[in-house]
Amino acid sequence: MSEPEPTSKSKPKLAIMRPVSYTGESVKLAESLGFETIAVPMIEIVDKVDSGFDDFVKRVISGESDYVIFTSANGIDFTLRKISGENKEPFIDALKRTNVVAIGPNTQKALQKLGIDDPGMPDVYSSAGLIEYLCPDAMGKTIDIARSSYGAPILISGLEECGASVFETQVYTLGMLDGDEQKRLIELAVSGKISVFAFTSSMMVRNFFANADAIGVGKQIVDVLNNSTVAAIGIPTADTLNIYGVEVEVIPDRYTFEALINKVKEHISN
Repeated sequence: MSEPEPTSKSKPKLAIMRPVSYTGESVKLAESLGFETIAVPMIEIVDKVDSGFDDFVKRVISGESDYVIFTSANGIDFTLRKISGENKEPFIDALKRTNVVAIGPNTQKALQKLGIDDPGMPDVYSSAGLIEYLCPDAMGKTIDIARSSYGAPILISGLEECGASVFETQVYTLGMLDGDEQKRLIELAVSGKISVFAFTSSMMVRNFFANADAIGVGKQIVDVLNNSTVAAIGIPTADTLNIYGVEVEVIPDRYTFEALINKVKEHISN
């Protein structure tokens, strides 16, 4: 009788909890790096109407804005959705004439697709990185920021301390998801069927624990996470996990999902 062939080592199972619009690309990337994935969104991206939106558009088109900051590709998308047809082309043309800044490479690529060839970008993809990048030229300048309603307040206060006049326009918000799918993910986690958790925002962390509390495993899920590999896309997300008593093992140098997953792979390999 021949000996049975040894089975290959099982792949680490990674929980991806990003919004639905990111699911496909996120799963493809993770699986290409050798992960088995379970993708369940913990947050959703929702349009938001800001009373200052029309003034934001006017400042950009008139050339009053010295800098326009976009902190995500979603910010660009939701901005353009709200601009009427007759103003959309003048708005994009005005962006091409001003100083447009992207928080990171994904946002930069989205701007380049609009024909904005050389948007600025900080070395560190965060609010602190944007402040450091813009502060030397911020004195007396008008800076517009288009972002979500959960943007870090430090970006505004930091740029104002550098001498800028700062206008924030909230063009979208994040909603919590608490359906059967989300609770099933928590149940799988408690049963030990997930070995890696990738958190990409503080809101995602809060909703993860809200769903755990809803099914009565809020305290148990902390132990589960602390016996798994927990990755956070940046310091603010890691800080939120720490508040819940969770130790974060992986934080990438660059705050992108690709960098996060590559860092997780490196950590597991070591």
